[in-house]
Amino acid sequence: MHELFLFLLFIAIFLAGMSVLRIGLFNMSGAALKTFLSKVTDKPWKGFLAGTIFTGILQSSSAVMVMTVGLVSAGSLTFPQTIGIILGTNIGSTFTAEFMTFSLDRWIIPGVVSGAFLCFMPKALPRSLGMSLIGISAIFAAMSGFKTLSTPIAAYPSIQTLIQYIEGHMSYALIAGLLLTALIHSSSATIGIAMSFLMNGELSVSSAIIIMLGSNIGTCITGYMASIGSGRQAAFTAYAHIWLNIIGVAAFLPFVDILESTAAYFTENKGTQLAHASVIFNILTSLAVLPFARRFSNLILLVHRPHLKK
Repeated sequence: MHELFLFLLFIAIFLAGMSVLRIGLFNMSGAALKTFLSKVTDKPWKGFLAGTIFTGILQSSSAVMVMTVGLVSAGSLTFPQTIGIILGTNIGSTFTAEFMTFSLDRWIIPGVVSGAFLCFMPKALPRSLGMSLIGISAIFAAMSGFKTLSTPIAAYPSIQTLIQYIEGHMSYALIAGLLLTALIHSSSATIGIAMSFLMNGELSVSSAIIIMLGSNIGTCITGYMASIGSGRQAAFTAYAHIWLNIIGVAAFLPFVDILESTAAYFTENKGTQLAHASVIFNILTSLAVLPFARRFSNLILLVHRPHLKK
């Protein structure tokens, strides 16, 4: 039973690491990000690039979505301007999955020590860099813990039953990814957990990919919660995020085998295949919608405007 508690502890460490990393990176660039987002999103492709870059910088699509919802609520952005940003966040979020495929275990302790030292520096920039180093180190410590514990955790009868359901039924894998991500508010953590089970042979690549697809829907919960009470424009933004991910996942589910074989073409490492599959899925779905961003925003308004109070 202690393995389960340790696994939950490593989830907490991963989420804390993501939060600390995000704070450190935001302190270095947050004000500039807000100003830039409000000024350069007059065209969908500009918002797309901005969303991709800023999500990659902050290592969190949820953080950029919350920021976007806040800007819409404040009147700095209009709802149609956010479609490009949303599409960009989906691509930018894949940077974290690719980042987690690297093995940096030997740098965890030096990273924490160096980060702690920088946190005591008098200037803001070194302190922010120090927080970022501590956050990155915590993420890799958690990933190491996931890999170590995935085999003993998978030996639990209840977990074995769950894995059998996930392996045997696409819907269970999708729901597992969706619910776990909605619960912990981090698609990166969900993908990291799936990656650890995958690399230890407890999950197949196809099941891990479906869990990843579910996490793309589950991550919408953060933006939706941020939109509650923030006005109609913010609600439209949250609904657009939800529908974009639902439609994208629904379009790709019949082609999971093709997505798996395409990812396998680039690498034999199963964990890296999952990361590549996330990149391919998000790039293709985002680029498919980008030319129709204005029409898509009009569709969201048509569907949801009658049900939202002014």
